[in-house]
Amino acid sequence: MNESQVSVPLPVRLRFGHAAIQHVADEVGADILHIKGAAADPSLRPGGYAGSDVDVLVRPAHVARLDAAMRRHGWHLYSTFEYGSPFGHAQTYLHEAWGYIDVHRFFPGIRLEPTAAFELFWADRHTVEIAAVGCRVPSVPAQAVLLVLNAARSTSRGQSDVATAWREAGEQRRAEIEALVATLDARVAFAAAAGGLEQYRHERDYRLWKIVSEGGSRSAEWWARVRAAPDLRSAIGVIARAPRVNVDHLAHRLGRAPTRGEIIAEFFRRPAKAVREAWPRRRRAGARG
Repeated sequence: MNESQVSVPLPVRLRFGHAAIQHVADEVGADILHIKGAAADPSLRPGGYAGSDVDVLVRPAHVARLDAAMRRHGWHLYSTFEYGSPFGHAQTYLHEAWGYIDVHRFFPGIRLEPTAAFELFWADRHTVEIAAVGCRVPSVPAQAVLLVLNAARSTSRGQSDVATAWREAGEQRRAEIEALVATLDARVAFAAAAGGLEQYRHERDYRLWKIVSEGGSRSAEWWARVRAAPDLRSAIGVIARAPRVNVDHLAHRLGRAPTRGEIIAEFFRRPAKAVREAWPRRRRAGARG
């Protein structure tokens, strides 16, 4: 007898993914908040867009216990905090049944200390049912803030989310969002998506969010991250990470674990690419001079 296979629609699989990670978190006592996608309030995603993966924000002190539990339950690490993004904010996991999940230990654009920011979201949480499992989500104004902050880094649904979550919001909702953005110290990143970024030219992370939202070379982005660092120690850490090869990205590109020789070759390829990016800009600057 031939074994039959049934293709599960992506929106259905994502909802089960939310339920599965909530079950794992409850098992080990990890506090998580479901954000974006299927967890978003219908008023913020009227079209019912569920995204392409599951996103959760975890209490920073509970990251290790959630990571260990996920691995026990069949999730495999796809990309790490260190290499998953230049912000170092999320780790991506892959499960053969539930697909991809991004576990956020903080959210880019929020300058408030991560534990304090999570506690702020956690204090106003409520529960929604996703695939018949109670999943904790932030308040609707908090969800709107996160969608707009995410739009500053997004090229797909970004402006659609900004329109629904911010520009089309009522007066009271906009006041709630503005108050929360101020408390989270997230004005610069919020403005990068919603408009008005130029009024924050004096802020240390202005140049970073301008590049992130409008585009720029990789080398320019790294220098902007150095300028955005809150203190000297953080800046030194950014400088130390910049030359490192993104082993996760290289492995995905090759479709296998890279050899030591391939990592070394990539190490020398990246500076050459930075020079090629910088040369046209230098020529244009010279021509203007």
